[in-house]
Amino acid sequence: MHLNKHQATSLALFCKVIDNYGDIGICWRLARQLEREHGIAVTLWVDDLSSFQRICPEVLIDCNEQQIAAVTVRHWRDQDGGFTPDDVADIVIEFFACDIPPGYITAMAECNPRPVWLNLEGLSAEEWVEGCHTLPSPHRSLPLTKYFFFPGFNNKTGGLPLESGLAQQRQQFQSDPAAMAAFLAQFGVTPTEMASLKVSLFCYPQAPVAALFEVWQGNATAMTCLVPEGVAADAVQAFIGASGPAKAGASATRGALTVRVLPFIPQPDYDKLLWACDLNFVRGEDSFVRAQWAGKAFIWHIYPQDKNLHHVKLNAFLQCYGATTDSLMGFSLGWNGAEKEPVDWHAAWSEFQADMPKIAIMSLKWQEQLTLHGDLASNLLTFVNTVR
Repeated sequence: MHLNKHQATSLALFCKVIDNYGDIGICWRLARQLEREHGIAVTLWVDDLSSFQRICPEVLIDCNEQQIAAVTVRHWRDQDGGFTPDDVADIVIEFFACDIPPGYITAMAECNPRPVWLNLEGLSAEEWVEGCHTLPSPHRSLPLTKYFFFPGFNNKTGGLPLESGLAQQRQQFQSDPAAMAAFLAQFGVTPTEMASLKVSLFCYPQAPVAALFEVWQGNATAMTCLVPEGVAADAVQAFIGASGPAKAGASATRGALTVRVLPFIPQPDYDKLLWACDLNFVRGEDSFVRAQWAGKAFIWHIYPQDKNLHHVKLNAFLQCYGATTDSLMGFSLGWNGAEKEPVDWHAAWSEFQADMPKIAIMSLKWQEQLTLHGDLASNLLTFVNTVR
């Protein structure tokens, strides 16, 4: 969907980085897609340019305003600063209720016509989301209304981020073994390792990685685990035998398992990493969504919350996803510390590995189902046009 000249042409997206890479990852993908596919002039306000730079090397961390991929990136330093109606975009999005500057809100109220104001919420499969999607929230003192917009997994929500052509790019890459081998070779992956069971690992520090490494060393199948620098730092350092934190390029082989440390890579290359691996461990929201578009088996490490509220969200997704194999359900719960009893990782991995072909097929069917609901960017703009 492209907007005509009578519709919105500019958009401001405000992002506070909480989960290191998940939130800026989502916002950066959305910003690029809105500009590239819909012709929107996007300004992305970000408070943490260092985290942004790790997934987008072009980012200058000491720059107040810069152009990257035709998107204006502004360093969001504080809540102060004078704004006028001329500074306000046609569409204003706060990601995850991040409290945009009060002066900007005041300027929004002075615009004619006023912008469409959205709170783009976090992704959840919980049923209550469907009832809150697109609900209006009038400002307590200004003539403004903010609308809640929820990404999600069905047509009662806003859908998931998905660029046009992504499926074709994935299929072309995955059908070209030479291209996959060349891509992984830049990280030191050998032809022998290419023939092994390849796993990408992205998780939070509390994941039971050391226990899984021990199981994988004794696995009957050769395995190669590719992990970004700084992720699962203690377990990776212990496995590799480094005197300090394992740096990109470090590797070690013990038994059936080879662990390789990768640098953080730009988002398009991270997609290729997911496409090239047989199993992907992902975390948070951005990599979680990209794993679903990879069409491979994946395990989600959900962002931890107080009182284990994240376990409720995890179970909601597993039910929605149709995790019909006991191995996928059990492994996912164990990985997130949601099992009531201690996990026997030898048994859990053995059962999961046996089911991986079935799980991969289920993942492709899930992917087909998701595409029926449209993509987040298009659905968001369609909603904007209904309330302008």
